[in-house]
Amino acid sequence: MPLSPKTRAPDAAAQLSPLKVASLLCHARLLQRAALAGNTPRLLSGKNLGLLCQTQPDEAQALFRSAAEELGARVAVMRSDLSLASEAQEVQNTARMLGRLYEAVECQGMPRELVERIGQHAGIPVFDGAAMKDHPADRLAELLGDRTPLADNRRFVLQALLLEAIG
Repeated sequence: MPLSPKTRAPDAAAQLSPLKVASLLCHARLLQRAALAGNTPRLLSGKNLGLLCQTQPDEAQALFRSAAEELGARVAVMRSDLSLASEAQEVQNTARMLGRLYEAVECQGMPRELVERIGQHAGIPVFDGAAMKDHPADRLAELLGDRTPLADNRRFVLQALLLEAIG
């Protein structure tokens, strides 16, 4: 049974219901129109987001940062030493600390089971690679049309996902 959206963001295609897809696309189109008009709203102003990763800086990390920062959020990038072999208490303590410091956390390059364990104890939305190309939300970018480049559409969909989870 999937966890609630306030605890964990969708990370499997089955969890993106038709209603969720419609909502994300609607919000992404509004953000797209605002950007085309040169009027991107700072709807996440004052919010702190964490980017927990085990990989070197890459395109997905840059996408997450730019999407969040464009909406006014502050993003802290942290390297993680957690693994599937980490003790349960260490994962719980780390997750609780993340929950106190941030409104949401994006995990990249980490095993899904570990991200789920973090999400169970953080008390905030924990995304499993939401900015990565294999995330179901990323595929929605193609549905926004060609008014803006695909890279921009990916950013709008990610922003919509962030706003729905924490905005």
